[in-house]
Amino acid sequence: MTPAPVSGSAASAHLPPPRRLDAALLLGLLAFLVLPWHRIEGGFFGFRWLSGFPSDPDTAPGLLQILVHGRVWLLGPLLALGAAAWARFALKDPDARGRAWVRLGALGLALLTIQGFLIGFMGWSWLWLDGLFGELAQGQPAMGAGAVTTGVAFLLIFSFGLADRGVLRGDAFVISSIVFLAALVAIFVFYPVTRMLVGAFQDFDGAFTTAGFTRNISSPSIWSLGCVIGETRCGVAWRTLWLALMTATGATTLGLCFALLATRTRFPWKKGLRLLTILPIITPPFVVGLALVLLFGRSGVITQGLSGLFGVEPGRWLYGLTGVWIAQVLSFTPVAFLILIGVVEGVSPSMEEASQTLRADRWRTFTEVSLPLMKPGLANAFLISFIESMADFGNPLVLGGSHGVLSTEIFFAVVGASTDPSRAAVLAIILLGFTLAAFMAQRLWLGKKNFATVSGKGDSGQHAALPDGVRRLVYAVTIPWLLFTVTVYAMIFAGGFVKTWGLDHSLTFGHYLRAFGISRGDQGILWTGVAWNSFWTTMKIALISAPLTAAVGMLTAWLIVRQNFVGRGLFEFALMMSFAIPGTVIGVSYVMAFNMPPLEMTGSALILVLCFVFRNMPVGVRGGVAAMSQIDRSLDEASLTLRANSARTLRRVALPLLRPAITAALVYAFVRAITSISAVIFLVSAQYNMATAYIVGLVENGEYGVAIAYSSALIVVMAAIISGFQLVVGERRLRRENRVAATPADGKGAAA
Repeated sequence: MTPAPVSGSAASAHLPPPRRLDAALLLGLLAFLVLPWHRIEGGFFGFRWLSGFPSDPDTAPGLLQILVHGRVWLLGPLLALGAAAWARFALKDPDARGRAWVRLGALGLALLTIQGFLIGFMGWSWLWLDGLFGELAQGQPAMGAGAVTTGVAFLLIFSFGLADRGVLRGDAFVISSIVFLAALVAIFVFYPVTRMLVGAFQDFDGAFTTAGFTRNISSPSIWSLGCVIGETRCGVAWRTLWLALMTATGATTLGLCFALLATRTRFPWKKGLRLLTILPIITPPFVVGLALVLLFGRSGVITQGLSGLFGVEPGRWLYGLTGVWIAQVLSFTPVAFLILIGVVEGVSPSMEEASQTLRADRWRTFTEVSLPLMKPGLANAFLISFIESMADFGNPLVLGGSHGVLSTEIFFAVVGASTDPSRAAVLAIILLGFTLAAFMAQRLWLGKKNFATVSGKGDSGQHAALPDGVRRLVYAVTIPWLLFTVTVYAMIFAGGFVKTWGLDHSLTFGHYLRAFGISRGDQGILWTGVAWNSFWTTMKIALISAPLTAAVGMLTAWLIVRQNFVGRGLFEFALMMSFAIPGTVIGVSYVMAFNMPPLEMTGSALILVLCFVFRNMPVGVRGGVAAMSQIDRSLDEASLTLRANSARTLRRVALPLLRPAITAALVYAFVRAITSISAVIFLVSAQYNMATAYIVGLVENGEYGVAIAYSSALIVVMAAIISGFQLVVGERRLRRENRVAATPADGKGAAA
């Protein structure tokens, strides 16, 4: 007799538990039994700790820390892990098991976090705990491989519990991705920023007070509207806001013009165009400012030339917001270009052809069809340029003169002659307010409109030609800017081959030999140049952080666009917040947060990698969001209908269509890891010294020629590696004939 079929929850109760549950438990068990619980001096991967493992209390795993070394407070996380194992084998109903795992995962993570914060090197972290619980006989070092792996296990337990309960259709990959990204954002964005902002309500002794916050938030130097009523001085907040708006407008406009020039015209040197538009972004920030000084300063080449030819009196117009604006537009236009070129390419030719079939002329097609479909890219390019200007440190420091902005004011409040941590925190809060306002304005402008132009259907055709007026405007804007860029970089590269830039212009190779000298000795090749150590460290850190940044950024963009989950808006804002805060504040907050238990990473390569990943990831996220907005959801739905899981759909469907965004994220993350200075200068150490920090040291010592030679070499190396990134990632293939319709001025035929 055939038994009756079992349906509903009864059927699911008879299914074996998924193997992922066993993997999570095994990971937690290995963390307590095999890995050293606390941080290892000299690094975990040096493996020197194996000599004293497991008896040495500094390297013992968690179980021995409890049983042998008296750290009984670790018993709580161990019991939570044991309870999760019991629920795995005792509870057969997935819903009941899911509820238990969600609670136990959250409990274990909370116990692990609380004990890490409450107990430090010397015992209790706060004196009032001594009076409440009594003095501890010993403390504990910062968390190490065992503790971190246990935290990962608890996050998996929490995620798989939600999957068992059917949250987000029970998709374990999506749930665990959201949970892990949220945890990483909380640890490496919210936590350090919170530690830094607490300084707004502390005095120099660390005691709580509101006096500093009240004094600084109402300071006339921040909010003065003198520039509105006719005075020359304006508050630093309004000065920074005006500069950011002007920079974002200029960079977005130029970025769009360059994207149109590269994709919608017959410009003959498109490869050279891409190189020239990328050059400013691969340049150390202060080098562009220095080149502008040598061109337009009082003793600059152009200034002196105009003075000699026309008797023009040299002025100081470059030192102020005008000079900073020129430098920022020069520096940030490539970011807008990298975002917009993929968006411009993604506009469907069939939509433009349909518009012209309905007798719309080229101007109407461009303004009412093509341009509106570029709105996500334009909004993201404007937002990124706005935030870049807000957070920029190098250009205002070199060219700002007495017209400081928020980032430089924060820097001087932290390391200046009159240190004021409360003022630095207040200025950071104001900067966050401006960034949040820009973020919300972008969301309101885009709304819930659909901009999808890439669907599952074939889409061959040719892009409509630009209107004559737009084409002439694009050429009129881009060609002079390209010539200006070439002039700036000619000055930069020439400076490495003269003895003393601006004084003695006789040719020499001495600067390059001092920086990158190589000799042969008894033991082989000797890297005798003074720059080699920081160069190899910089390349290693950048090549590690760039793929991580792109991967996390694309995954985050996919989750934001394709998944609906609680707190998605807050999650997206938290990512942008890490990008909005000046690098100076990021560096200081990381030092304050990760210089002591529970997580101690200062002086290591890991803190540099993490800083770069979470500082630069928002660019990849915004570029990915803009690109994902153009990909129709039906492609994902078709993949899921064919029984592909979400991970396979992301890998085989979404990522190949996101190649322009992936390239942009890789390029930007790699370049920023090499050229960043404001955050790096607080996090480098003698063992891990980055290139920009080393160049700043050369400039401070008056070795300008070596500094310029080092910067020039970095530009060449970055350009070569960026080309490699583009070859590895490849191009997006949309089965389109990527042609541009010929214009009357171009003659007959289509342009490639």
